[in-house]
Amino acid sequence: MVLDQALYQRTVLPSGLAVVTEPMDHVRTASLGVWVPAGSRYESEDRVGVSHFIEHALFKGSRTRSALQIAQAMDALGGHLNAFTDKEHTCYYLRVLSEHLDAAMAVLADMLLHPAFEPQALERERQVILEEISMYEDSPEDLVHDLFAATLWPGHPLGWPIAGSQTSVAALRREDLRDFMEARYRPDGSIVAAAGRLEHGRIVEIVERTLGAWNGRLAPAPVAPPAPRRAVAFRSKEIEQVHLCLGVPALPQAHPDRYALAVLDTALGGGMSSRLFQEIREERGLAYSITSYHAAYLDCGAFVVYAATSPATSREVVRLTLAELARARQGLPAEEIGRAKESLKGSLMLDLETPESRMGKLARSEQYFGRQLTLDEILAAVEAVRPEDVRRVAEELFAAARITLVAIGPFDQHPGLADALEEAVRTHGDA
Repeated sequence: MVLDQALYQRTVLPSGLAVVTEPMDHVRTASLGVWVPAGSRYESEDRVGVSHFIEHALFKGSRTRSALQIAQAMDALGGHLNAFTDKEHTCYYLRVLSEHLDAAMAVLADMLLHPAFEPQALERERQVILEEISMYEDSPEDLVHDLFAATLWPGHPLGWPIAGSQTSVAALRREDLRDFMEARYRPDGSIVAAAGRLEHGRIVEIVERTLGAWNGRLAPAPVAPPAPRRAVAFRSKEIEQVHLCLGVPALPQAHPDRYALAVLDTALGGGMSSRLFQEIREERGLAYSITSYHAAYLDCGAFVVYAATSPATSREVVRLTLAELARARQGLPAEEIGRAKESLKGSLMLDLETPESRMGKLARSEQYFGRQLTLDEILAAVEAVRPEDVRRVAEELFAAARITLVAIGPFDQHPGLADALEEAVRTHGDA
């Protein structure tokens, strides 16, 4: 089955593997990614971090290539091969000159289909991951986002850290990796996305040749949306600043109001002219870093404001942030919404200038919408957002009873600071 939609083409192979492409004739390279439905969302409580471990392990060698030979093969092509693990997928991706796609894809397919999982290599990589987790623990500007997810969605896989914990990673066995791959690394749930200087038919031929032996069916996984809770959580670390996340449950990826929320996000914390940046950094000098974002998944999401500030000013930052959310519920001026829409459209177009970004858009459209959203369609949807749409979304999401606050900072050195931050949220809820 082949579907043409503007420049996009899609073919589903007999194995169920979907191949989606977009040509970019003005470039000389191509970016290709194999997106597998293996992320922390699909893990069990006794295997937290297994998706991320597998991602690392596949680079440690196949049955026919050592880790060094994999690296040498890509270097010989002048290409780039990497991977990342997220909550709902793992992506293995490459970028090469288009004439080298055959050879590069042969290396990637070998890693995916024939991982060696050599015990000594796995132990070395386990230590690498444990060091990565330790490094993450020393980065409160990153760690606070995991603390927020764990607090908002307690006990749910979406609240678990992607890399796992020191304890969970130390307990993972070789058999755990193989069992998880057996269940989740299946073609009928996976996507090959490619963008750049390419022809769809040639990409399909390459995928059939290199991944044609990939078979089996994706094991059903119980996927239930998390039950969010309103809470506050604090973690004390001997650092200079307080890193905080203040947010609410929000919209899933494919929600009809996603564009209104994107405009609201841009107006509140999406740039140097945004309300939070202007009020808290420019006008009052209370924080160097303050921003907002929307994290969206299959059936849920979160809208989050992140700030880093001193212990002495942290309560005021929380109070001012809550005040801006409350003002957004009353509606934003039309000219401010217009400015946010233009900023958002510009960012979308700039972000999609490279083959890698186009490749990611292809895969996410396929994963979350089952079709390709054209850039023109997205821009038109942003332009169609009305002030009343933004107000309605803000009014629904930013209700005081939905606010969750987490913070990492020197709370042991500042007695009463955590109570003061909690009081700021409670006072806002009582207002």
